[in-house]
Amino acid sequence: MFQFAYPVCLYLLAAIPLLAMLHYVAMFKRRSKIARYGDPVLVGRLIKDYSLLRSELKFWLLQLALSCFIVAMARPQNGTKEAEAERYGIEAIVALDISNSMMAQDVHPSRLDKSKRLITSMMKQMTNDQIGLVLFAGSAFTQVPITSDFTTAQMSLDQVNPSLISLQGTDIARAIDLSQESFTDRDGVNRAIIIITDGEDNEGGAVEAAKRAAENGILVYVLGVGSPQGSKIPLAEISGQYMIDNEGNPVISKLNEEMCKEIATAGKGAYIYVDNSSTAQEALSKHIDQLSKTRLASVKFAEYNEKYQLFLLLGIVFLILDALIMARQNHYFQKITLFAKKKETTAKGIRVGLLLLSISSLMSCTSGGSFRDHIRRGNRYYEEFTDTTKAERDTTLISEAATEYERAVSCDVGQPIAHYNLGNAYLLIGQDSAAFSHYMQADTLEQVYQRQGRIHRNIGVLLQSSSLNAETDSAKNQLLQAAIANYKASLRYDPLNDETRYNLALCLWQVKKNNQGGGGGDGKNNQQDKQQQQNQDQQQQQNKDQDKNDQQQEQQQQEQQQQRENSEQMIEAAKQRERDTQQRMQLYQQQMRDKEEQMQSRRLQKNW
Repeated sequence: MFQFAYPVCLYLLAAIPLLAMLHYVAMFKRRSKIARYGDPVLVGRLIKDYSLLRSELKFWLLQLALSCFIVAMARPQNGTKEAEAERYGIEAIVALDISNSMMAQDVHPSRLDKSKRLITSMMKQMTNDQIGLVLFAGSAFTQVPITSDFTTAQMSLDQVNPSLISLQGTDIARAIDLSQESFTDRDGVNRAIIIITDGEDNEGGAVEAAKRAAENGILVYVLGVGSPQGSKIPLAEISGQYMIDNEGNPVISKLNEEMCKEIATAGKGAYIYVDNSSTAQEALSKHIDQLSKTRLASVKFAEYNEKYQLFLLLGIVFLILDALIMARQNHYFQKITLFAKKKETTAKGIRVGLLLLSISSLMSCTSGGSFRDHIRRGNRYYEEFTDTTKAERDTTLISEAATEYERAVSCDVGQPIAHYNLGNAYLLIGQDSAAFSHYMQADTLEQVYQRQGRIHRNIGVLLQSSSLNAETDSAKNQLLQAAIANYKASLRYDPLNDETRYNLALCLWQVKKNNQGGGGGDGKNNQQDKQQQQNQDQQQQQNKDQDKNDQQQEQQQQEQQQQRENSEQMIEAAKQRERDTQQRMQLYQQQMRDKEEQMQSRRLQKNW
């Protein structure tokens, strides 16, 4: 987070444009005076050492220095740092009675307002302690959990009024029990409960609750607000009217000092009477100060890092530059400039030569483009060729693809992708020997496993197709054995390729068949074997397609069955959620009815 400690200082920056305006007005007047003496150009030649550029530079350096000093005065701050401080104190819970009887005005301005002011004064003195606020009437609740943030506690205290609790009465026992639950679990800390009430306990059990607190090491202090003579209770909604009882008589609320003293005695604390003076505050402070302070926590708070040093340093640098720069021209630097201009011509010649050399080196590959351009164009021709059917294929496309791949190889002979693509193109053209040569080069250069698997598979296909044209069975078996070796090498890189496994099995079957048939056989038998092999291949492909269709149909049926089951499960789950929701609603309604009945049975005869 960035901020200024004194942002009002930034208004001084408005003086910068004002000074600039005065500066240019003075320059205009000075030029007018010079014009009285003669031609300004002639006068400027007479004052040859004067430099307008240097004067302007010195002026703006002073303005920058002034701006930096103004920003430094505003103290820019950025970021935060954590600092630690030890806090020693006690934990105190203030239980404030907010029943309607606390609106009585026998204590100025009222019992409740007097109590709130008393709590405010107490928090100002308990700076190192932790405090919490519990409000009670016929019931009790925690308004502020125990904390050291007195600002938040004060904001919550300002909003306190009797309308926060609908159930009226004075249940001091419940307030004491809730205050005990509001303390932290920290060991070795002195704790105190400070009850501020008028003592009209309509529920009972307050003395027993104070004894339980004392047994747990918690002192109970009671501050009695009001007067023993009592006072009427004004109605908040009707000005000038007072609360009446069931018989129509005005209600007189009196301070029950006897009960307050009993509660304080049972809680091993003290009773303090609160009147219009400040004696109650002083007495409570004395009792609190007598409690030993213990280490509560290491309090962490944020501090901003000052950044004005940077702007101060920049302002000093600008002042130094202003002092070093002279208003008149420096002839020494003019000589250096002339020398530099003479050297600049030679430097330009060298740069032009280097540029031409770079352009020639970039164009040294081929006139047709770079390696990637040739590969890209070759792939486009190759895809156009393979995307059409065999009857519609244009052989010029595959020829153009081979030409582009050859150019790519000439650009960079060490790229395996170029050799692999060129081998594929030659294979489709029918140049098996050239395709085999480039496949072998690609296999030597390639480092990626997936591509190596494809290279060996294509070599196997090439050798397998070449075996069909072999003249003798021994030559055929030799080519088939080489194809088998390449298929096995391909499966090591890609073991899940069904096409490679099928070709491998076919080669093994052909070798086995050739071995069983012996070394003889005429051309007619070989032709029959080829035809039989083709028929078998077609039958296997048909069986494979049929199996694939059966698997797809079975998979579709399973998916449909799964969708039906999922739909039924979702419907059943929705029904179950609806039943659970209805049961929870019925249970909640029953609990609300039971709670209302308990509240009605617990309703007090007195509502103050």
